[in-house]
Amino acid sequence: MLRVGLTGGLACGKTFVGEALADLGCLLIGADDLGHAVLAPGAEAYAGVVREFGPEILDDGGRIDRAKLAARAFGDPRKLATLNRLVHPPVVRREESLIAGFAAAHPHGIAVVEAAILIETGSYKRFDRVILVTCDEERQFERAMRRPGALEADVRARLGRQMPLEEKRKYAHFVIDTSGEKENTLRQTRMVYDALRRIES
Repeated sequence: MLRVGLTGGLACGKTFVGEALADLGCLLIGADDLGHAVLAPGAEAYAGVVREFGPEILDDGGRIDRAKLAARAFGDPRKLATLNRLVHPPVVRREESLIAGFAAAHPHGIAVVEAAILIETGSYKRFDRVILVTCDEERQFERAMRRPGALEADVRARLGRQMPLEEKRKYAHFVIDTSGEKENTLRQTRMVYDALRRIES
């Protein structure tokens, strides 16, 4: 079975490409979804995150408010590192469990893990191939600003904290540029999928 990492910058189109790969038959695992899961009450990272960041990050129902958590963590590199240290290991364990189950049922399948900080955390080393989704900076900013609740200062700060896409290219086996029309992105995705199938076969 082929293990593939899918990454890219903020609002570059990772999810769109991931869903296209899933439509082609890949197992798609969203690291962000697993991140939500491990922060749920009683889940692996919940107690540690509340202990480190305080009960102020909880909503009235005792669940972690991700916006409040982000406000505390993303402005301070040390706090962000602490958050990653608490959340990343259980997310990886869940990823590996899903991949193992898929491999048992589909030994010649392709498992794709979509993760924003795949390269920054060193997780890219766990994969046979890495796909980088990119687009031009102007389009990236425009897409990010269209998201619900987006504020220009927050978007620019997030973009400024991320590893530059050109730096990420050094780690990628495949690059999909989503700057154009969706049909063009789907065409590139199909070409990458075909290349992955040839590797696996």
